[in-house]
Amino acid sequence: MITGQRRGRRIMMTRPELDAFLAGQRTCRVATVGRDGRPHLSALWFVWDGSALWLYSLVRSRRWAELRRDARISVLVDDGREYGELRGAELSGTAAFAGEAPRTGEPCPELAAPEALFTAKYFGGLSSMPYDGRHAWLRLTPDEVVSWDFRKLPGG
Repeated sequence: MITGQRRGRRIMMTRPELDAFLAGQRTCRVATVGRDGRPHLSALWFVWDGSALWLYSLVRSRRWAELRRDARISVLVDDGREYGELRGAELSGTAAFAGEAPRTGEPCPELAAPEALFTAKYFGGLSSMPYDGRHAWLRLTPDEVVSWDFRKLPGG
Protein backbone atom coordinates (compact mmCIF):
# COMPACT_ATOMS: atom_id res chain seq x y z
CA MET A 1 0.00 0.00 0.00
CA ILE A 2 1.31 3.40 -0.98
CA THR A 3 0.68 6.35 1.27
CA GLY A 4 0.54 9.56 -0.68
CA GLN A 5 0.55 11.80 2.32
CA ARG A 6 2.92 14.76 2.27
CA ARG A 7 1.02 17.21 4.41
CA GLY A 8 -0.28 16.56 7.90
CA ARG A 9 2.24 13.84 8.70
CA ARG A 10 2.03 14.54 12.42
CA ILE A 11 -1.66 13.60 12.42
CA MET A 12 -1.27 10.70 9.99
CA MET A 13 -2.20 7.29 11.43
CA THR A 14 0.54 4.72 11.83
CA ARG A 15 0.00 1.41 10.04
CA PRO A 16 -1.23 -0.35 13.23
CA GLU A 17 -3.54 2.61 13.98
CA LEU A 18 -4.90 2.55 10.44
CA ASP A 19 -5.48 -1.22 10.55
CA ALA A 20 -7.33 -0.96 13.88
CA PHE A 21 -9.37 2.02 12.68
CA LEU A 22 -10.46 0.35 9.43
CA ALA A 23 -11.24 -2.93 11.19
CA GLY A 24 -13.42 -1.14 13.75
CA GLN A 25 -15.52 1.12 11.53
CA ARG A 26 -18.75 -0.13 9.96
CA THR A 27 -19.67 2.23 7.13
CA CYS A 28 -17.67 3.85 4.36
CA ARG A 29 -18.51 6.33 1.64
CA VAL A 30 -17.69 5.17 -1.87
CA ALA A 31 -17.04 7.66 -4.67
CA THR A 32 -17.29 6.53 -8.29
CA VAL A 33 -17.20 8.41 -11.59
CA GLY A 34 -20.53 8.86 -13.37
CA ARG A 35 -21.11 8.64 -17.11
CA ASP A 36 -21.13 12.44 -17.24
CA GLY A 37 -17.82 12.64 -15.35
CA ARG A 38 -19.39 13.81 -12.10
CA PRO A 39 -18.69 11.94 -8.87
CA HIS A 40 -21.31 9.69 -7.33
CA LEU A 41 -21.16 9.03 -3.59
CA SER A 42 -22.83 6.20 -1.69
CA ALA A 43 -22.55 4.53 1.71
CA LEU A 44 -21.61 0.87 2.02
CA TRP A 45 -20.49 -1.76 4.51
CA PHE A 46 -16.92 -3.02 4.16
CA VAL A 47 -14.14 -5.08 5.69
CA TRP A 48 -10.40 -4.47 5.76
CA ASP A 49 -8.05 -7.45 5.57
CA GLY A 50 -4.83 -5.53 6.22
CA SER A 51 -4.06 -4.87 2.56
CA ALA A 52 -7.39 -4.48 0.75
CA LEU A 53 -10.79 -2.99 1.40
CA TRP A 54 -13.61 -5.39 0.47
CA LEU A 55 -17.00 -3.93 -0.48
CA TYR A 56 -20.18 -6.01 -0.76
CA SER A 57 -22.20 -4.11 -3.35
CA LEU A 58 -25.56 -4.52 -5.00
CA VAL A 59 -24.90 -5.60 -8.58
CA ARG A 60 -27.91 -3.65 -9.87
CA SER A 61 -26.72 -0.38 -8.32
CA ARG A 62 -25.51 2.78 -9.97
CA ARG A 63 -22.17 2.25 -8.16
CA TRP A 64 -21.71 -1.20 -9.78
CA ALA A 65 -22.56 0.09 -13.26
CA GLU A 66 -20.19 3.03 -12.90
CA LEU A 67 -17.34 0.79 -11.75
CA ARG A 68 -17.93 -1.53 -14.72
CA ARG A 69 -17.47 1.48 -17.00
CA ASP A 70 -14.66 3.20 -15.03
CA ALA A 71 -13.03 1.25 -12.18
CA ARG A 72 -11.50 4.30 -10.48
CA ILE A 73 -12.71 4.51 -6.90
CA SER A 74 -12.14 6.51 -3.76
CA VAL A 75 -13.39 5.41 -0.35
CA LEU A 76 -13.69 7.51 2.79
CA VAL A 77 -13.95 6.06 6.28
CA ASP A 78 -14.28 8.63 9.06
CA ASP A 79 -15.29 9.01 12.67
CA GLY A 80 -15.65 11.65 15.37
CA ARG A 81 -18.17 14.23 16.50
CA GLU A 82 -16.08 17.07 17.91
CA TYR A 83 -13.23 18.70 15.98
CA GLY A 84 -10.52 17.24 18.23
CA GLU A 85 -11.96 13.73 17.78
CA LEU A 86 -12.04 13.68 13.97
CA ARG A 87 -10.12 10.87 12.29
CA GLY A 88 -10.37 9.08 9.03
CA ALA A 89 -8.77 7.59 5.96
CA GLU A 90 -9.24 8.04 2.23
CA LEU A 91 -8.25 5.05 0.11
CA SER A 92 -8.01 5.45 -3.66
CA GLY A 93 -7.27 3.18 -6.57
CA THR A 94 -8.94 0.81 -8.97
CA ALA A 95 -11.79 -1.52 -8.03
CA ALA A 96 -11.48 -5.20 -8.93
CA PHE A 97 -14.47 -7.52 -9.19
CA ALA A 98 -14.11 -10.78 -7.25
CA GLY A 99 -16.15 -13.98 -7.43
CA GLU A 100 -19.37 -14.45 -9.32
CA ALA A 101 -21.90 -11.64 -9.69
CA PRO A 102 -24.23 -11.89 -7.98
CA ARG A 103 -22.51 -13.96 -5.32
CA THR A 104 -24.17 -17.33 -4.74
CA GLY A 105 -21.49 -19.00 -2.65
CA GLU A 106 -19.57 -20.86 -5.36
CA PRO A 107 -16.16 -21.90 -4.00
CA CYS A 108 -13.76 -18.97 -4.34
CA PRO A 109 -10.61 -19.14 -2.20
CA GLU A 110 -9.98 -15.41 -2.70
CA LEU A 111 -13.25 -14.64 -0.88
CA ALA A 112 -12.84 -16.98 2.11
CA ALA A 113 -11.12 -14.42 4.35
CA PRO A 114 -13.23 -11.34 3.45
CA GLU A 115 -16.46 -13.31 3.81
CA ALA A 116 -15.40 -14.61 7.24
CA LEU A 117 -14.52 -11.05 8.31
CA PHE A 118 -17.78 -9.67 6.91
CA THR A 119 -19.92 -12.36 8.55
CA ALA A 120 -18.26 -11.78 11.93
CA LYS A 121 -18.54 -7.99 11.65
CA TYR A 122 -22.12 -7.65 10.42
CA PHE A 123 -23.80 -11.01 11.06
CA GLY A 124 -22.05 -12.03 14.30
CA GLY A 125 -24.38 -14.91 15.09
CA LEU A 126 -24.12 -16.64 11.73
CA SER A 127 -21.61 -19.36 10.93
CA SER A 128 -21.45 -18.59 7.20
CA MET A 129 -22.02 -15.73 4.78
CA PRO A 130 -25.68 -15.16 3.87
CA TYR A 131 -26.08 -14.84 0.09
CA ASP A 132 -29.13 -13.01 -1.23
CA GLY A 133 -28.50 -13.22 -4.98
CA ARG A 134 -28.23 -9.42 -5.22
CA HIS A 135 -24.71 -8.60 -4.00
CA ALA A 136 -21.16 -9.27 -5.17
CA TRP A 137 -17.64 -8.38 -4.07
CA LEU A 138 -15.41 -5.48 -5.02
CA ARG A 139 -11.80 -5.28 -3.86
CA LEU A 140 -9.85 -2.07 -3.49
CA THR A 141 -6.13 -2.57 -3.01
CA PRO A 142 -5.32 1.11 -2.56
CA ASP A 143 -2.75 2.93 -4.64
CA GLU A 144 -2.93 5.82 -2.21
CA VAL A 145 -3.96 6.19 1.43
CA VAL A 146 -4.29 9.48 3.27
CA SER A 147 -5.19 9.38 6.96
CA TRP A 148 -5.68 11.81 9.81
CA ASP A 149 -6.31 11.66 13.52
CA PHE A 150 -7.00 15.04 15.08
CA ARG A 151 -6.64 13.49 18.53
CA LYS A 152 -2.87 13.76 17.86
CA LEU A 153 -3.07 17.56 17.70
CA PRO A 154 -1.99 19.49 20.78
CA GLY A 155 -5.09 19.71 22.97
CA GLY A 156 -6.88 17.18 20.72
